[in-house]
Amino acid sequence: MPFAVPKVDRDRLVVLLGPPGAGKGTQAKRLAQRYGIPQLSTGDMLRDARAKGSELGKRVAAVMDAGHLVSDDIVIALIEEKLADGSTKGGAIFDGFPRTVAQAEALDAMLTRHGRHVDRAVLMYVPDDEVVRRNSGRRMCSKCQRTYHVEFSPPKVADVCDACGGELIQRADDRPEKIRARLEVYHREAPLVGYYEGKKLLRRVDGIGLLDDVYDRLARAVDGNGDDR
Repeated sequence: MPFAVPKVDRDRLVVLLGPPGAGKGTQAKRLAQRYGIPQLSTGDMLRDARAKGSELGKRVAAVMDAGHLVSDDIVIALIEEKLADGSTKGGAIFDGFPRTVAQAEALDAMLTRHGRHVDRAVLMYVPDDEVVRRNSGRRMCSKCQRTYHVEFSPPKVADVCDACGGELIQRADDRPEKIRARLEVYHREAPLVGYYEGKKLLRRVDGIGLLDDVYDRLARAVDGNGDDR
């Protein structure tokens, strides 16, 4: 079982790093619950801002509707909103941002203006072949959108949804060649690991194993007891 939360008077601003498909989103949610702090998922923040229809949200909608990537300054502005509304008091788990050294520098500059700083950067290490295996095994129901995995959570009948009987399909993004293309992009951004390593903030955690085991390793790393190779 996961261990109890230590009582440490510290501002936990944690950057969670790792390749696509490493399980960062799942583990970020668990860590956020453990420490009672929010998970700042870039995707969730963008969708929330758009739904609220604020001035910043309208900028987000315009960019997304045009099919462009949202700029760093917009994401930083969204994070600043979170800092201003008090929801990150005590810390936050950054999930999906920063992705590059330039973004990390922008985040540091923004946090400095608020008298804060990143407390820890934790890298979930998962080999490329394992990432491909995890992602390429996903299947989605063509009718109800329920998701499965051919190895970890297969349907009762091959290629048939348990819930509605719809056909299970493999999304284009889950094909091995697409996954490897995303991994190439991820590895080009590897200097981000060196950035936090240079600041003595990086911890490396083995991302292979049972969900609870990986979670415990991550929690120890956040608390300062993890690996630092």
